[in-house]
Amino acid sequence: MKKLLFMAGAVAAALTACGTQEQSGAPAQEGPVGRIGASDIAYVQVEAVLAESDLYKTEGVALQEKTQKAQNSWAQREKNLQAEAAKLQEKYQKGLITTNDAQAQQESIQKRVAAYQNSAQKEAQTLDEENFVFTNRAQDLLQRAVEEINADGKYKLIINASALIDADTTLNITPAVLAKVNELYAADKKEKK
Repeated sequence: MKKLLFMAGAVAAALTACGTQEQSGAPAQEGPVGRIGASDIAYVQVEAVLAESDLYKTEGVALQEKTQKAQNSWAQREKNLQAEAAKLQEKYQKGLITTNDAQAQQESIQKRVAAYQNSAQKEAQTLDEENFVFTNRAQDLLQRAVEEINADGKYKLIINASALIDADTTLNITPAVLAKVNELYAADKKEKK
């Protein structure tokens, strides 16, 4: 109900603005004035659709696990190299190795650090690209689902629920969008095989 009052207020403000334009000498726009009712508006909880979709449950979770595994691997490799450098420093300070040996081992560690950083950077770029592709696929599925659900033009306005402050739950088309996203994802998978 609050939304309808807000919409009515917005329409009244728009009409007032139009009236002001006419009085100021600006030409008024002519054409049909349509009315938007509650049944013309819907909202979708986009984050919920994406989190509950079959796409996310299969490929999204796998990608998250792959990313987490890579990050853990990077952290461990970095920790190991730091520990090796600390041991070298300790041996040198105790006088257990010569300056030449310490410098040679330090250069070796620096080369491995550079190789590790290069490798990690390439792996991170690959993961970023995979995440980008996944996100685009999810957005494409969502867009196609909404377009199919509204193919008949029933809704004049469909908004993301993340922008809502308050709305009647009868305007929520999230379950229908989720079902359509899963249907489209299954069709895409079948088509690829």
